[in-house]
Amino acid sequence: MNINETYDVIVIGGGHAGCEAALAASRMGARTLMICLYLDSIAMMPCNPSIGGPAKGHIVREIDALGGECASAADASTRHLRWLNTSKGAAVRTLRAQCSPRRYSDHYRSALLRQKNLDLHQAQVSSIIVSDGAVKGVRIKTGQSFFAGTVVIASGTYLDAVIHIGLTSHKSGPLGMVSVSGLSEDLRRNGIETGRLRTDTTPRLHFDSIDWDSLDCQKSIEEPQAFSHFGEKKVYNEMICGLTRTNAKTHEIIRSYFNESPLYTGKLGTKGPRYCPSIDDKIIKFPEKETHPLFLEPITSEGKEVYVQNFSTSMCLEAQFESIRTIKGCEHAHILRPGYAIEYDFVMPTQLYPWLETKAVKNLFLAGQINGTSGYEEAAGQGLIAGINAAMRVRGDGPFTLRRDESYIGVLIDDLVTKGTEEPYRMLTSRCEYRLLLRHDNAAERLCRKGFETGLLPEDKYARCLAAAGIEKSEKERLSAYKIHPSDEVNGRLSEIGSSALDETVSAAELLRRPEVGPDLIRDMTGSDAPAEILEKIANELKYEGYIERQQRQVGKFQRMEQLKIPEYIKYSELTGLSAEGRGKLEAISPATLGQASRIPGVPPADIQLLWVAIERGRNVR
Repeated sequence: MNINETYDVIVIGGGHAGCEAALAASRMGARTLMICLYLDSIAMMPCNPSIGGPAKGHIVREIDALGGECASAADASTRHLRWLNTSKGAAVRTLRAQCSPRRYSDHYRSALLRQKNLDLHQAQVSSIIVSDGAVKGVRIKTGQSFFAGTVVIASGTYLDAVIHIGLTSHKSGPLGMVSVSGLSEDLRRNGIETGRLRTDTTPRLHFDSIDWDSLDCQKSIEEPQAFSHFGEKKVYNEMICGLTRTNAKTHEIIRSYFNESPLYTGKLGTKGPRYCPSIDDKIIKFPEKETHPLFLEPITSEGKEVYVQNFSTSMCLEAQFESIRTIKGCEHAHILRPGYAIEYDFVMPTQLYPWLETKAVKNLFLAGQINGTSGYEEAAGQGLIAGINAAMRVRGDGPFTLRRDESYIGVLIDDLVTKGTEEPYRMLTSRCEYRLLLRHDNAAERLCRKGFETGLLPEDKYARCLAAAGIEKSEKERLSAYKIHPSDEVNGRLSEIGSSALDETVSAAELLRRPEVGPDLIRDMTGSDAPAEILEKIANELKYEGYIERQQRQVGKFQRMEQLKIPEYIKYSELTGLSAEGRGKLEAISPATLGQASRIPGVPPADIQLLWVAIERGRNVR
């Protein structure tokens, strides 16, 4: 690495988005430079030290299937693992891991430092270099420049960041890191609109100051599991989580400090995450609630830190100490790090194409919380897509995008660039209309081929995906052919699980369609030697076969609109009949396809129909 050196791709930021972008670009053969604020804070977990959960776990599996690193980092650092949403069906069931932030960061740092085609440099980027409407490189705070064909900005929550604790505030990034100044202003000079958002985090308690014996505790699952399709499945029993609750006294103390709360007094003028509100926000909005559940989640055994899940706050330090000590198990708790609110600049994501390139500056890509999202997994998914596209742009390929019916990552990005966001966006299963097709168990089937074709997923991993698909196909055929005859033994087993007796011969596949019949029973009856995850996947597809077919028909209709690109000859200002609001939204967002246009808030169906006619008429004329 030399000053004024030229790269294919420069990545700004060493968080989850930056790490995935840098690894993706370099693994695809692009000579890449990653510039981060502090090498020891790579892939830092400033909020909850967990990976996965509803929708987020699906994204981690998708990143892994495409060739990304997040799942492997999670597996390398997991201390506690649970299945979530097990009672709500296969579509939303997924893993959630409590991780050691230090091990998680070390895994990413090691992967980055060992990666070919990738240089790392600790510095603060102050501006981008733009010429003729395209990015050419970056300048760092000490005055030097680096040049590249493409640039990815993954700056997280650092841009002009301000920390709030009570009525005090100061410039700072997460957990006392530096606040980045200058880059936001430079983006605005280059025609990119920015806004302000907020997120909160919780106090961290000393492990030894908690009365663990008084708490209900939650253990890990006892079955071997892993996030990565290619990792070793393990049982994780290194730690337990404590379950406790707030109470009337907790709420009384918090209310007594409202006059010193930046949230209550209006000092915080920004919007925080709707689906992860602070404890003071909950008490303001839900005064009828007498209690809220809390989870005490140990972070590292070395640091003795405990994260108080569901207790994020920006209250003053006195309020934090007093309210925490009213909670069962925390009567003598010592706060190692106070909770805080952090405000930061973000870019309105409707200014991006679906491949995460900015419309204002060519070859400039944005990923992660700079796009208004909240969460490590959402950031990592965007980073992967931005890194892929930055590398493909340099070699003259692309763009690479994922549809809503293909992945949660596709839903996430489409929501951002089409609808925008006024608050930190969190991926939820309810945002995905095709969630029965986008399950935790079929991410490899959906995306491994795409990862291999981009050059990101290695050939040996793709071969493992193909081998697993072959085993699944053979097992499906075997179960369809395997006959189970009525007998006292068979009907006795069925009676034990509340299933009706057989009065005629059926195939094993037909029996597995019953909701109450699980893959373990079928394994016993048929002597199957298929891996557990494959048999589970087959069971899900058989049980939900009718619903899956219905969603696949819906996808067919969706794809027809999604494949109809809006050509350059369409000028919204010249289309008579468009509503004023629809015309304004279409001009501002510049949708790539008719399908994307149909999802823009404020564009009525009549405008979409008129646009469709105009596209077809233009085709016929040309």
